[in-house]
Parts: sequence; structure tokens; C-alpha cells
Amino acid sequence: MGALAPPLTDSAAPLVVEPVVDGKIGFCIDDGVGDMGKKDDDGPAVSDEDWARFLAQAEAGAGEAPKEPSARARMLTERLRHEDEQRAAQQKKRFGRARPVPAEPAGWRTGPAWQEMEGRGKDKRRIKAALAIAFVIALALIAIRPELVIDKITGKAEEDAKAGQSLPGETARPSVAPSMADPDLPSLKEPFKGSPAVEWADGAAGIEIPPAEAVGGMSKEKIADALVKVKQFLVTANLDPATLRGERPEAALALLDPKLGEYKTNLEEALKHSSAKNDPLDLFSRYDPAELTLVGEVVKVRGRMWVEPGERAGKVNLKTDYTFVYPFVKAKAGADQVERTVMRREITFSIVDPRKWDSTAGTLWIEENYRNIGNSACDTDDGFLHPQFDDDAPTGPTPSGTPVDPYDRSETLETDRRADCGIMSRS
Repeated sequence: MGALAPPLTDSAAPLVVEPVVDGKIGFCIDDGVGDMGKKDDDGPAVSDEDWARFLAQAEAGAGEAPKEPSARARMLTERLRHEDEQRAAQQKKRFGRARPVPAEPAGWRTGPAWQEMEGRGKDKRRIKAALAIAFVIALALIAIRPELVIDKITGKAEEDAKAGQSLPGETARPSVAPSMADPDLPSLKEPFKGSPAVEWADGAAGIEIPPAEAVGGMSKEKIADALVKVKQFLVTANLDPATLRGERPEAALALLDPKLGEYKTNLEEALKHSSAKNDPLDLFSRYDPAELTLVGEVVKVRGRMWVEPGERAGKVNLKTDYTFVYPFVKAKAGADQVERTVMRREITFSIVDPRKWDSTAGTLWIEENYRNIGNSACDTDDGFLHPQFDDDAPTGPTPSGTPVDPYDRSETLETDRRADCGIMSRS
């Protein structure tokens, strides 16, 4: 800082200090005349305390002169304020209050620097508050539903996600039974939970028709027509709500050749008077609505169909192997225990050449059929399914033998001869 100049004693003009660049302090004489020498109405630009502090620092060779707005700055500020007042007076009134637009550049008197800093601070505080609220909500949700975290840690959430997707269609016989890792019990909302069927297709979608090809002297068109009729039979016999409720399966019967003779006669007798010899369950899935109610409208299905040449000329076999899973509750108010009955069927249909066989063109023959029912009473022959519930009193023969998994499709029913009344490993 430069040396302090001696005061001027031969003039009564007030002394005004203005900073000068290059670190030096300059003086100018304000004679009180003209705009540049006008003082603010609010008092002197430099207080006595500031002036005394400046003199003390100057004598010590340190400090800087108190700074005040220059005469040019004061003049520009005054002119802009005057223009603001004129503009506000000229604005027309509207509904509500009109906000005058300032003439001075942004921040001339408003201080953009501290406003921006304050705005950033508010934004940070808002972000922190939002994060805190989200954290509290997350804690509350975990407290209400801890399984959200537990399932994520144990991998159960991933299993549930997979359960929402159906398995691709079966193209060959499985080599092993489905996994038994899921111990969850079924419920009215999720009647297939805890079983492999949760990943199986719904209803008729699980009965896929393979591509048709000419086989055994039968054209591709005839094979394709026969495959469609086989699916229609399986759907009507095992999935149609009327058939399930025990009504006569007219649509399925119409697909069979009326020239089947004794087989057709026995089938008609079974539908009228069920017995151990003629049981409609051999071909049709049925329950008594007075005893049971099907949970929801979905029956899970898994299996396949394929075509083979017949043993004799003029005949083609259409083989099927399907498992149907039915969830039931008792037909009474408030019933909520869900029990599943698992029906597996292996049926061999055939189509024959009417020129070589006494048959009706466009109809199906049934060569053989096998069935295995999981979770149904062994001692009844009334033609209906009877799943066991926890509050049912034990009846009939006591199940025995090695536990059987009704979902195991790795063996054929024809060769897998187990006890008539065995023990199930699950349902």
C-alpha cells in the first residue's frame, strides 16, 4: 500500500476516499456540487468508526481503505430506481396484482450470488428430506412384509418369478420327477402353490397339437384332422365345466365311432350306473358339486401327444399322455382348505381306413387307456373324485407301499404297476 498523503487544511471541502487500482489509495475533493458529489439520503457513505479504523491501519502500514460505491455507481443506481418507479406507475391494473419488472440488470441490487447459493442449499435439503422419507417408508414396508427381504435373500423371489411363467411344451418323456423343493401350501388365491403344476400350462393350452405328417398310408390332412379331434376329446372329457360337474359329455362321445360295439355300450352304462367294472373316471374327470367346489376356473395340464403307425395296415395310432391337476375345496360356507387331485391319463386313440375296417370315417377309436389318480378315495366306485381333507374321518383300506409322486411322469402307466391304494408323497 502506498504512503498516506497529508490532509488538505486550506479547503473546507469534505474528503472522499476512493480506491485506485494497483494497490494505491487516492483522494479526491468533493465540493458538494454536481451529481457525482451528492450523498445518499441515508447518511455519510463512510462512518466515523470505519474512517478511524482506516487511519489506524494506514499508520501501521496495513489494511485497505473503506470502500464505498463510486459516484458513477450511485448515479446509475439512482437512475435505474427512478425508471422502476415510472414504469410501475404506468402499468395498468389487472385482476390480481401485477408484478413490476425491474429495469436494473439481474443482481444489480438483488445479489445473484447469495440467491443461487441459497437455492442450491434448498435443493440439497429437499433431496435429503425426500431420501429420508423414502427410507422411513421402506422400513415400514419391511416391518409389514418382511418376506420381501427374506425372499430376496433366500432366492424365493426368483423362484416365484419363474413360477409366473409356463414351462415350454413337453416333447419327450421326462427322465426324472419334478423337484420337490417348494413346501408352500395351496390357498384360495394360489391353489397350485407348492406343486410343480404352478409352472404348467392352463387348461387347453397345455394340450399342444404336434405338426402333422403322413403316416401309415394316411395323408397329412387326415392325420391333422385326427389330432384336432383328439384334443377336442381330451378337453371335453377333462376340462369342460359341465363334464367336471358330472353332466353327460355329449361332445366327447360324438367324436367316438358308433361302431365301437361293446366298448361304446359299456361306456354308456358307466355314465348311467357307475361300478368298479364300468367306471366313467376311466375316461372322464368328474366331481360331485354337492361335495366339492373347483377353486377358480383353471386346471393345470402337462403332457404330450404323438403319432405312430398301427400294428396292421390301414390304422394309425395317436398316443396321448397327460396329467391334469384339479384344486378343490369343500362345498360349504367358509371352506378354505385347498386340496389337489392329480389325474394322469395315457390313452391311445386310432383312426382307420374305412375301406379296410368296418368304421365310420372321421371318427376316433380308443385302443387302450390307463389312469392313475392322486388324492382320491380308493374305496368308492360312484364315478366321482373324492380328495381327502384334514377333517375327514379315515375310511376304506389303509394306503400302503412306497410313497408315489403323482407328478412323476418319467414312467409309463402301462409298465408302472403300483398298489391300487398307495401313499402319495405330495398332491
